[in-house]
Amino acid sequence: MAKSLFGGKGIIIREAHFPGRAAIEAYGNGGFRFADMSHRGSLLCLPSGIHGWQPADPSALTSADFDKVLAEAADIEILLVGMGKDLRPLPAALKAVLREAGISADPMSTGAAVRTYNVLLAEDRAVAAAFIAVD
Repeated sequence: MAKSLFGGKGIIIREAHFPGRAAIEAYGNGGFRFADMSHRGSLLCLPSGIHGWQPADPSALTSADFDKVLAEAADIEILLVGMGKDLRPLPAALKAVLREAGISADPMSTGAAVRTYNVLLAEDRAVAAAFIAVD
């Protein structure tokens, strides 16, 4: 039997997380670039940092997809939701949950959300974002 090079524990896969706030430098090809790094897949940009995000169904978002956002609601006034290539409204139930938490949610295309996020972040606003990756 071969021994593992990792002390017998195997490879540990951790959740993608950048512990800081950073502007989004580029998006497309299924991912994003920020802070001289790249991430494949969708992102949550929160006061606690930038997190990899995988909504259960990007075309039918639910409040469960926003648990991390809701956990940091006290530090968020505006949530920009990049819905992909095209603008789609947020489900009414999700908007109600976010509003109840004191968060104003604005859906838009991912490109528009990235640009708006960068401006609001530069203005040091209490902004967060949920970006669905686009090809």
